Amino acid sequence: MRDWAKRVILGSGALRLAESFRGPSGAILMYHSVLPNPSQWIDSFGEIAHSASVFRGQMELLARDFHPITLDEAVKYVRGGSLPKRSVIVTFDDGYADNYEVAMPILNQAGVPATFYVTVDCVENRRQPWPSRLRFAFRTTKLAAWKDPTGEPWKLNLPAQREEAFLSCCDVCCQLSGTAQEIFVGRIEQELETKMPCEPSAMMSYEQMLALQRHGHTVGSHTMTHPNMAYLKEDEASHELRESKRRLELHLETPIRHFSYPCPALSPHWSVQTLEQSRAAGYETAVTTDNGLVCSGDNPLCLKRIRPTKTVDGLRWNLESAFAGRAV
Repeated sequence: MRDWAKRVILGSGALRLAESFRGPSGAILMYHSVLPNPSQWIDSFGEIAHSASVFRGQMELLARDFHPITLDEAVKYVRGGSLPKRSVIVTFDDGYADNYEVAMPILNQAGVPATFYVTVDCVENRRQPWPSRLRFAFRTTKLAAWKDPTGEPWKLNLPAQREEAFLSCCDVCCQLSGTAQEIFVGRIEQELETKMPCEPSAMMSYEQMLALQRHGHTVGSHTMTHPNMAYLKEDEASHELRESKRRLELHLETPIRHFSYPCPALSPHWSVQTLEQSRAAGYETAVTTDNGLVCSGDNPLCLKRIRPTKTVDGLRWNLESAFAGRAV
């Protein structure tokens, strides 16, 4: 829909009127990275990073026109408690250092709490999650062609061809975890004759996570190695859930009760089995990338989220539409 039409609809109050006929609900927003200039990191981050200026505007919007709450408050509502209308929960996936360095000061100034889901192996080994590493390899290789693990040839002359090959590679890598995953990524980097420069400061440290907690924010798990949990063997999925929780609790000295499902490739990214495994591992909530609001009676181990846009007006439209019952 054209921007002017959206402004007219928002200004008319029609969405607010529609919202008034609906019961209370909450919106969980899904962020990844906040950077002063995201375009500098486009070859690794792709489109997951928000600019600091836009993120500041979005947090000010939430503080002014919505009701930012913690994930724990949302859980109470899901289990039968009350929830203020227009409640919004801010979450971050992966565990990038900019979450602490750039996003946290903005959140604190706006008075918006957030939950940060950390990929533990990436933090401890000071390397970015494998989707960023593969994206960088395919976007920066000087090769004009490549054969995938099945022997199928892929042309790499055009950006669209590189993206298609990258996505195909992700379909394979997302089904791997741990050492097997790292070996696969290393092999692709070797074949493409390029590798992301080592940037140890790209991921958060445990000291920074402790600081997030001291400022009233929450830290949760985003697995050990960022696989698609629905495609792992049962013992591998259990390890991703339990070991990430154990290590975070060891270093942060606090119970880790919240989990976020990675969605790097393929669908679905969670299953009835992984839901039961997350409960058995001791998690109280798990968020997905399935689109939608949080409503009373929802299963707290498969909560839906909303992807924020890259503009302040776009986020306003998405939230107003969602609360009014429109698909976003």
